[in-house]
Amino acid sequence: MYSDTMILVDKPYISDFFRQTITNNSFPVVQTRVATELGFHDMPYFLDEEQAIRQARHAENIPIYTTSENSIGWIAKHLSFTDLPEKIDLFKNKAKFRTLINPLYPDFFFQEVSLAGLDNFRIDEVPLPFVIKPSVGFFSMAVYKVTHAGQWGKIKESIKEDIQSVQELYPSEVMDTSTFIIEQCIEGDEFAIDAYYDAAGEPVILNIYNHIFSTETDVSDRVYISSKQIIEENINQFREFLCRVGELSGVKNFPVHVEVRRDRSGLVNPIEINPMRFGGWCTTADLTWYAYGFNAYEYYFSQQRPDWPAFLKNKAGKLYAIIVLDNSTGVDGDRITAFDYEGLLAKFDTPLDLRKIDYKRYPVFGFLFTETKEERFSEIQAILTSDLREYITYIE
Repeated sequence: MYSDTMILVDKPYISDFFRQTITNNSFPVVQTRVATELGFHDMPYFLDEEQAIRQARHAENIPIYTTSENSIGWIAKHLSFTDLPEKIDLFKNKAKFRTLINPLYPDFFFQEVSLAGLDNFRIDEVPLPFVIKPSVGFFSMAVYKVTHAGQWGKIKESIKEDIQSVQELYPSEVMDTSTFIIEQCIEGDEFAIDAYYDAAGEPVILNIYNHIFSTETDVSDRVYISSKQIIEENINQFREFLCRVGELSGVKNFPVHVEVRRDRSGLVNPIEINPMRFGGWCTTADLTWYAYGFNAYEYYFSQQRPDWPAFLKNKAGKLYAIIVLDNSTGVDGDRITAFDYEGLLAKFDTPLDLRKIDYKRYPVFGFLFTETKEERFSEIQAILTSDLREYITYIE
């Protein structure tokens, strides 16, 4: 059934849920070196790399899914005869993406600047406030909001420190800190959307999350919430927005993880659109199963559309959260000897799944999925504002 499809698996993380999805459906996995290292071997649904390349050569707009943007390099190298690398770069490179959608937002300010150029950058020549981030980036790394000129010196130094700490974690296709984009702040409520463009180029929304923050200057990824109300109130407008982006880009059979803000006037403005995947680290698509009972990966490959009225039945008053346990303690992972996961779980009424991460290798302790009644929102608020120091044991 899925012979004309392929999955590229890569580090940093593959969830057990995703592995089981592959097994249950016999999804073809490209047999890269990393796939073998991750335990995908000796399986009848493996595609060796040459076979995958031939398949892509003979099938127009073949459906591909990547678990990690680390796989973008493989696509750029081996599928250069297709237009897929160019389509990916349209979204992954934030400066190119802003240029692409400029017809929709002609008055939006953005400017690209090199890392070397930051020291001589004239902050008095751009409108404040603004956000600065790598033109090719991931996971809110080296992302800062500048509200007044007095912050600029400190933020420049923080950016350089961030670069030093993450430059070995991701390939340049995922995290390239040689250039940065400076763009005007997009005010309003922030949302994340998992979707795919089908074989006809029509967008299909698989879930919507409200990305909540602890303060106005917070740019972290700590909490994302999905609910019946969030989906019903936003799905039509967000689908219309994705239609306009699809018309400009011309993508087909193309999964995306979209981040947008909607301002007080109701205008939806994209922060970024991440290509070839849903939420990173197997998060948002996995929680869709826990929350609403359908598998987003299966829906993409089978070109299915969610029956939202059926899936949202009996979901009133329930919040489904992804909690990113990023290391906000101020203590380097090498000095941390333990994280109290049991103590963390005790703070939540209905934990759904906990995924522990090697925090000595990555700046995150794990990911927690929860179901929370609206009247118990205080448990979400508490973790949103926590620096997590209460859960760690470390060497002074």
